[in-house]
Amino acid sequence: MKIIHIEQWSEHLGLVKPYRIANRTISDTGIHFIKLQTDTGLTGYGAASPSHGVTGEDMTDCAAALDQHLETLLLGKELKYVHALARNLQNTLKETPAALAAADMALYDLAGKALQVPVVKLLGQCHESLPTSITIGIKSIDEAVAEAEEYLARGFKILKLKVGDSIEEDVALLNYLREKAGPHAGIRVDANQGYSVDELLDFLHRTRHLNLELIEQPLQVADDKEIHKLSADLRCMLAGDESICGVEDALQYTHSPQPFGIYNIKLMKCGGITPALRMASMAGVSDIKVMWGCNDESCLSIAAALHAALASRATSFLDLDGSLDLARDLFKGGFVLHNGCLRINDAPGLGADRVD
Repeated sequence: MKIIHIEQWSEHLGLVKPYRIANRTISDTGIHFIKLQTDTGLTGYGAASPSHGVTGEDMTDCAAALDQHLETLLLGKELKYVHALARNLQNTLKETPAALAAADMALYDLAGKALQVPVVKLLGQCHESLPTSITIGIKSIDEAVAEAEEYLARGFKILKLKVGDSIEEDVALLNYLREKAGPHAGIRVDANQGYSVDELLDFLHRTRHLNLELIEQPLQVADDKEIHKLSADLRCMLAGDESICGVEDALQYTHSPQPFGIYNIKLMKCGGITPALRMASMAGVSDIKVMWGCNDESCLSIAAALHAALASRATSFLDLDGSLDLARDLFKGGFVLHNGCLRINDAPGLGADRVD
């Protein structure tokens, strides 16, 4: 079975609710799609969500890398050599990880369809279903609580709040939210590099009674060494995001003393399913938990991340709500969301279908 046709295109998709994080407001997202087709008529799809701040590339860089290399790497190649093809993609497209992620997941999608099994079955499924958090951007207390109540009413059990503008406002919001959400709702925070180490210590001291699940990327990447001023039990609840982009970062941060007790693995940062599972394996060996995160993405690439997450024993957290933000998507399916929990839909490949 050979790959005989490659198609790619880009779309800008608006968000249902524009949101603010510590350094900007986001109202839409650009996504670059890939279609691979075999001589038997099977099709595999991938999606890239590039961002200079996250992946080091924009839509132009992503498209240019794929234009330059994709046909050479995949056109006319036998699908039975999928792992060798994935390795060649990693070697050639590593400077554009979102582009790489799209090509990598398209290969897996095609391989799963060829064997008539979900991708997670190829990878070795460890989990059936896990709860995902859903994100609330930086808002006023009233706006954030209203949005939280909406999500809880929809069955979500875990809320993730963007913070990092002001310690006073962050602590006040979290106290009020815990009161409104009750003791059983999970609460996570993402500071998006918004704190100094002194502010982080102050934040941790003032929120220790709120039973927060984790704090994502509290410091600037350049300040990671400052995290060692925290005790080991506090570092265990810190999740590295911008600090941990690829396999090399994952290996570096396994060394003791470990600054992060949790790795936030995103396919767009690391280059797809293939390197993501290597990172998860490193984390697991080092007793580091894994959270699978995302950007604003199509359900296609969210599905790819979910298949990888359910195939890793190190997986402890999901933060795969990115497609729920889209006002319009070019794909449908990919997963089943029920009462805030995600599972695959048992269709072959990644289980996402292109919308006609």
